[in-house]
Amino acid sequence: MDILTHAVMGAAFAAGVASFRHDGEKSALAGRRRLAAGIGAAAGLLPDADALIQSGGDALLVLDYHRHFTHALAFVPLGALLAALLLWPLLRRRIDFATLYLCALAGYLPHPLLDACTSYGTHLWLPFSQHREAWNLIAVVDPLFTLALAVPLFLYLRRPDSQALRWGLLLGACYFGLSFVQQQRGEAAALALAQARGHQATQLSVKPSMANLVLWRSLYVHDGRVQVDAFHLGPTLRHYPGASAPLLDAAAARAVAAGDAKRLHDIERFRVFSDGFLVNDPRRPGFVGDARYAMQPTAIAPIWGLEWRAAGAATEFVSRHEFSPAMRSDFLAMLLGRELSAAR
Repeated sequence: MDILTHAVMGAAFAAGVASFRHDGEKSALAGRRRLAAGIGAAAGLLPDADALIQSGGDALLVLDYHRHFTHALAFVPLGALLAALLLWPLLRRRIDFATLYLCALAGYLPHPLLDACTSYGTHLWLPFSQHREAWNLIAVVDPLFTLALAVPLFLYLRRPDSQALRWGLLLGACYFGLSFVQQQRGEAAALALAQARGHQATQLSVKPSMANLVLWRSLYVHDGRVQVDAFHLGPTLRHYPGASAPLLDAAAARAVAAGDAKRLHDIERFRVFSDGFLVNDPRRPGFVGDARYAMQPTAIAPIWGLEWRAAGAATEFVSRHEFSPAMRSDFLAMLLGRELSAAR
């Protein structure tokens, strides 16, 4: 998830730990909570330091290692220890090391679990398994969920006798419960739609669109093609038909590679990252994209992918986030469960 949500969640868990361990005056309790929240926020951001693992000669290295070992549950105690050691020189006169470590541990732990709730893929089980968890419960950025945690945390840190944090964490848990219910509705709708089309749906994936739990994007594979649809999951379900495109198979990958072994190797690495949802964008020759993500929930226009600008050129990882006024209008209409303009 976004760094603000990770910081807020880490701060909330650490502040709760500080309150549990403190038995002094209320005024001192408030100060201890704020200090713990700062520790938790810092520790909650540390796992994403793996994004610094990059190489100018290997554009995919950051994809290989982001949400990798620093996000493994087995690494959490070590990550928390690293966070505590980094903070200890600054805080040794204000807090004992055992409490510092517990606050760091409380702040670090939610980070990989939150990331696993998105669709990107997180290596929770290293070194025992290379499987990446992607529970598809929440978008990478969801302001409503962040506010549901941040506002109670703010009240909790301002008032020593506040119980707002426990209600905020309960609200966050309920939010994930609602997301799970919506996800099950979306999966049932997508499977029913595939059956009505006479499709054998494989690799079904249903995920929330940007910053909401109402409009969901579904993808499934049938006969070598990926089919995208969107569903408005309000009290009444509404379907928005989406695009379809052939997946990039081994023969097509070799054609794109044009005899370049390094290019073909990078395509296959990217195939693993994208869970096999690779497409060759016909509007942009030489661009191999990850069909899981698009700016429109009904579109196959990947927001990121691989590109080669010339024969023998190095692989480039390219992001594109064009969101035209027409696209914004269509997205808002789908978000509100309205009909789309026939002109589009």
